[in-house]
Amino acid sequence: MKKLTVVLFAVLLSALSQAQEVRLKDSHPDRYTVVKGDTLWDISETFLKNPWMWPEIWHVNPQIENPHLIYPGDVITLIYLDGKPRLTVERGVASRTYKMSPGESRLEPKIRYAPVGTAIPAIPLDAIDKFLTRSRVVSREELEAAPYVLTGAEDHLVVGAGDELYARGEYNNDVNVYGVYRAGQTFVDPETRELLGLQALDIGTVKMRDLSGEVGTFAVTRTTEEIRITDRLLPHEERAVDSTFFPSLPKEEVEGLIMAVEGGLNQVGRMDVVVINRGEREGLEIGNVMAIYKEGGAVRDRIQGDIIRLPEEKAGLLMVFRTFEKMSFALVLEASRPLAVLDIVRRP
Repeated sequence: MKKLTVVLFAVLLSALSQAQEVRLKDSHPDRYTVVKGDTLWDISETFLKNPWMWPEIWHVNPQIENPHLIYPGDVITLIYLDGKPRLTVERGVASRTYKMSPGESRLEPKIRYAPVGTAIPAIPLDAIDKFLTRSRVVSREELEAAPYVLTGAEDHLVVGAGDELYARGEYNNDVNVYGVYRAGQTFVDPETRELLGLQALDIGTVKMRDLSGEVGTFAVTRTTEEIRITDRLLPHEERAVDSTFFPSLPKEEVEGLIMAVEGGLNQVGRMDVVVINRGEREGLEIGNVMAIYKEGGAVRDRIQGDIIRLPEEKAGLLMVFRTFEKMSFALVLEASRPLAVLDIVRRP
């Protein structure tokens, strides 16, 4: 029995080791030149069968100011160190300049401090921008306690950019810029029925011009749609869009479900934003990659006459790009078959 246990443990360790090993694609190139429009995920998929392992084979070049930032024109080269694959970067003209001293005929590279915004992003930012910069998940109590719109100037019932409005509530003396939000979808865990959060839909931005008791006078500086009476004001969040996060595996084993998809649909496809019922309390971090599985169907065994459940099938990959305490937003990066709400997500 002890020998059997040891053998099984060894097999398990071997399986885990293989699952975490870098697997190169059979058709991988030896060199790849980065072009405008590439993402880190695109390049990872060019070389690897498991693209989330990119950071594991990235070879840091000490001669480059920040080798983790990749620019159009850079050349990614596959090399082997001690028999293991590694990827290196050779800077292109977009991320370096050249200098030539009088009388010299040799070009010498010189580091150019290019802004981070010119580096290629990890995943397509246009698909997730509004979720990074403006979308919020709050508790119902937080939203209900926030100041609310009383009316627009001259008793207007709807307000747009350039107008003024009045709002009533308790204000923070150190805050004069507020986001205007409207209650959106309520997120309830499909398994436990726990309330995970309430989506606060971004409507606009206002700046306080005056405060008299509980009533504040605000100038409307931005709107995504018309502001209405009872919309809520929350302190403005300064959120920088981070395009440099890297794909990674969750540090702990974690399993959850897709509980919603942007737009309120049930079907999910590549580049769709989804909501999963796991967040920071389960150890999820920005950049974590999770596999998507579809539950196997049930069929009748015509020999034995009973009903048997078929195995789960891997159907895609997603990357977490924003986390909250109890839930997260993620982008579907791969979908080998149609996906749906309630599909399973877990560590690859």
